[in-house]
Amino acid sequence: MSSQNISTEKKNFSFQRNVAIIGIILFIGKLIAWRLTNSNAVFSDAMESIVNIIAAFMGLYSLYLAAKPKDEDHPYGHGKVEFITSGIEGALIIFAGIIIIVQAVNSLLSKSVPSKLDWGMIIVGITAIINYILGYISYKKGIKENSLVLQSSGKHLQSDTITTLGVVISLIIVYFTKIYWIDSVVAIIFGTYIIFIGYKIIRKSLSGIMDEQDPDLLNNIIKVLEENRHIEWIDVHNMKIQQFGSSLHIDAHITLPWYYSLREAHNEMEKMILLLAKHTKRSVEFNFHMDDCKPISCSICQITNCPVRENDFIKKVAWTPENVTSTDKHTI
Repeated sequence: MSSQNISTEKKNFSFQRNVAIIGIILFIGKLIAWRLTNSNAVFSDAMESIVNIIAAFMGLYSLYLAAKPKDEDHPYGHGKVEFITSGIEGALIIFAGIIIIVQAVNSLLSKSVPSKLDWGMIIVGITAIINYILGYISYKKGIKENSLVLQSSGKHLQSDTITTLGVVISLIIVYFTKIYWIDSVVAIIFGTYIIFIGYKIIRKSLSGIMDEQDPDLLNNIIKVLEENRHIEWIDVHNMKIQQFGSSLHIDAHITLPWYYSLREAHNEMEKMILLLAKHTKRSVEFNFHMDDCKPISCSICQITNCPVRENDFIKKVAWTPENVTSTDKHTI
């Protein structure tokens, strides 16, 4: 891991630490609001805050590990831990959603009555504003730094803001209408929503653990290659992309003229690697393999003065996700 990448991970760690501290303060505020109002909707909001606090500290630990350099036991670094902690966060969120629904159903059946709703609206409203601002900053920073932990943290805080605003609206309605069962119904709705958010987070973390292909990332890389390709680059195939925290690892085979010297072939490979490194805008480790061209490659080879051509050139083959990720050389 480069010194620049380590510095980025340390900055992310410091930011996530602040998120965790602020999360504790907001949770205390929501807990006070719940004790004042005895509202199930406020309880659902407080429960989500507990999960966010746990998730923030888990994210903090994962960023601490991700900032550690490679070692003999972890030759690709420690970035994968972000996917694991993110998956656990999703599971905790689902668990919180279930607790919220159970609590709301029990209160609905027992016909409990909330009180002091005016104070609840004020306290919970303030936490909503703080949560949104913090979540927005966290998510944008996660996108910029390619950190799944910060992105997940930002989404949690933003989703918490949505539920909090819903809680405030429900408190207002109950305050003026005195229809108290609305409080429990709102809690059930938000409990279901929280479960859905948890599922989406688990789904994304599993895709990272299983090295699921990122279509957007692959398309961007292929677009860069296609727009800047050299005629000496006969094809690129068997490309694989892995994500390790904020870093990438790219494997690929590049087909070059078989009569090139080792130095010439290596220089062409280096040109492709430097091109991708320039346009990827994140830390990338490359593992490229040079393949020699075969007679079947002549039909797509654009080198006009090839001294050993065995077959006629037929047409240029556009590079696509299908043929770039294929294990075979390109042919007509």
